[in-house]
Amino acid sequence: MFDIFGKISQIKQKLAEGKEKLAGITLSGEAGNGAVKVTVDGNRQVKSIDVAADLLAPDKKEELEDLLLTALNRALKEGENAWEAEMKNAAGGMLGGLL
Repeated sequence: MFDIFGKISQIKQKLAEGKEKLAGITLSGEAGNGAVKVTVDGNRQVKSIDVAADLLAPDKKEELEDLLLTALNRALKEGENAWEAEMKNAAGGMLGGLL
C-alpha cells in the first residue's frame, strides 16, 4: 500500500534540508562593469549591496538606480535558478518526475 502521508513527510523534510543548504550558497549580480554588486543567498535573500563611490554623486542618482535594478535582478535570477534546482533535487525523485 502506498503511504502518502509518509511520502509527504519525507518531501517536507527534504525541502527543509534544501532550504538550509540554499541559505549557505552565495550568488551575485553586477552592473556597470562591477560598479554595483549585489549578493544574495540561495533563498533569494539580499545579503549585501556594494556601490562604487563615484556613483554616489547627486548627478548620478538615475544611473545608480538603473544599475541597482540591473544588479538586483541578475542576482535574484541566479538565486531563483539555484532554488529551483535544489527543490527539484530535493523532491523530484520522490514525486516520480512531477517536478
